[in-house]
Amino acid sequence: MKISGNLYTKSGWEIVETYFDPDQVIVSGSNFLTGNGYLGYRGNFPEWRKDRYVACIVSDTYDNADGKWTELCNAPNGLFTKLLVEGEEVSRLASDNEEPGVYSRVLDLRYGIIRRSDTVQAKSGLKFELETEYYSSFADLHIIPMLYKITAQKACRLEVVTGIDSQVWDLNGRHLHHIEKVEAIDHLAVKAVTGQSRVGLMVAEGQIIDGKKPLETGLIKDKGLLARKYLFQLEAGESVSIFKVMSVYSSNDSDQYSAAALSSLRAALSKGYDRLLAEHKPHWDAIWDRMDIVIKGDLFSQAVLRFNLYHSIIATPLHSDALPIGARGLSCQAYQGAAFWDQEIYNLSMFLYCWPEVARSILTYRYRTLDGARRKAKSLGYRGAFYAWVSGKTGDELCPSFFFEDVLSGRPIRNHFNDWQIHISPDIAYAISLYYRVTGDWNFIEQYGAEMIFEIARFLYSHAYFKKDKNRYEFIRLLGPDEYHENVDNNAFTNYLAHHVLKEALAIHDRLKVENEERFHDISEKIFLSPGEYRQWQEMAELLYLPQPDPESGVIEQFDGYFDLEDIKPRELAKRLVDKSEYWGWPNGVAVHTRVSKQADIIQLLVLLNLFPE
Repeated sequence: MKISGNLYTKSGWEIVETYFDPDQVIVSGSNFLTGNGYLGYRGNFPEWRKDRYVACIVSDTYDNADGKWTELCNAPNGLFTKLLVEGEEVSRLASDNEEPGVYSRVLDLRYGIIRRSDTVQAKSGLKFELETEYYSSFADLHIIPMLYKITAQKACRLEVVTGIDSQVWDLNGRHLHHIEKVEAIDHLAVKAVTGQSRVGLMVAEGQIIDGKKPLETGLIKDKGLLARKYLFQLEAGESVSIFKVMSVYSSNDSDQYSAAALSSLRAALSKGYDRLLAEHKPHWDAIWDRMDIVIKGDLFSQAVLRFNLYHSIIATPLHSDALPIGARGLSCQAYQGAAFWDQEIYNLSMFLYCWPEVARSILTYRYRTLDGARRKAKSLGYRGAFYAWVSGKTGDELCPSFFFEDVLSGRPIRNHFNDWQIHISPDIAYAISLYYRVTGDWNFIEQYGAEMIFEIARFLYSHAYFKKDKNRYEFIRLLGPDEYHENVDNNAFTNYLAHHVLKEALAIHDRLKVENEERFHDISEKIFLSPGEYRQWQEMAELLYLPQPDPESGVIEQFDGYFDLEDIKPRELAKRLVDKSEYWGWPNGVAVHTRVSKQADIIQLLVLLNLFPE
């Protein structure tokens, strides 16, 4: 069944690309991603280099290269392999698919395997059948095995260059320094250290040739490559196959990360591709037993749903409760490999009903970053925990104050995502209370959740503004989920979520004090919680302003004054752009004085609070 354009599915367990579109290299690289929560390897062709956006993003390698953006690192490509005929590189770089069946690329959703079947042609006219298959292992999170098979249609000599490409694609400056290339009998290796965080990274590669003995062998150390080259004489219909393994470790994984990378590599090579795959598949079988949703009679929806589940799974660090789920997963360095509010509002709920242990790990990560949230609150003059809008490993704010540019003037635009978008903290508290309601895991509340919710309630009280003339608490100067409208007052989403948190804080306070007085005392002593604060939360919960539905329309106003803005459709508003690259939002984008929203603020609020009916 056709999905769109050049994509179709046969069973709902795969996405098949039927022709190669060079203009979609960035998009297809993300779509055809393979990963395991530790690393993500883009839908690369083995012969590509950094100009084709090749990436193997590795978790827990945060580094700042330009003084502005802290992001995960892209490792050297240990699967690099290219084919040459008479010195000419043979590669698919254009959409030359006139003949049916010439090309296909498959994302096997069940096991996270990427397969490519291709007919490539040299300028001399010689054609070759190229088949590749690789996946990110769930049996050993540090390895990516690959099969590379080339078949000649006519008798010829060809050269295969295969090894490690240390020229990496980086979004915001160079991360890897002190690059050391190592050649040994059974492996090649590239070792590097990140410039700012001083994280060590090791990529090791080994290969086994099957089916044909090379006439000549050699080594290439040139332009970032550390690779072996093999010269083969093939007859018509004859093939040569290469089994490769790429192994990746960082110094955050092990003090002996170089030795660990080599140990994983050698163990994998000794097992062979078939055994590695056999060890990998049961892990995915167990995951799908928990997570799969079956749709009968609609193959399109089935494939699309599994595609989304697949990408959410491989983005999640199932192996750790100390790392975030990146907003772009491990597909590239965009969004810095960091957690946003999406982690609690979208990702967590996917696991909550099927795999609550993972949901607990996601929230435990937020506990481990609680000190970072405290530091952020203190730096802005507040108390309690103001969680980072962009959160890496420590929980300190990674969101820069300037990342948009006025395309008309060239001047940077000061955004306030990092200091006005306070709903991130009540979002996390909401997720904690939802987790408890679903799982009944009071132990988590005692161990982690109570302290987090108390600190979030403390922050909300310190941020609120009391209007004496109206006898109510308000939140002013906000940025809600609709990110086009900054500097607004009483964003309904934020106010309602804050109210929910205050009630939860009071309820947990009361129960914990009665059922586990020792733990209550420990938390109170640790965070200097006083009885007076409890009374403050009570008062604020009673007097916090909650925008009510309009009597005529029944719609809740998104923020103060929203109904006074121009009501216009986005497609009409787009006609006002002077430049298509203009930012639509605050302070002077085309959407600011209209009701056009970037995200469905009020709808999201209704969805969330419906989980807790009165």
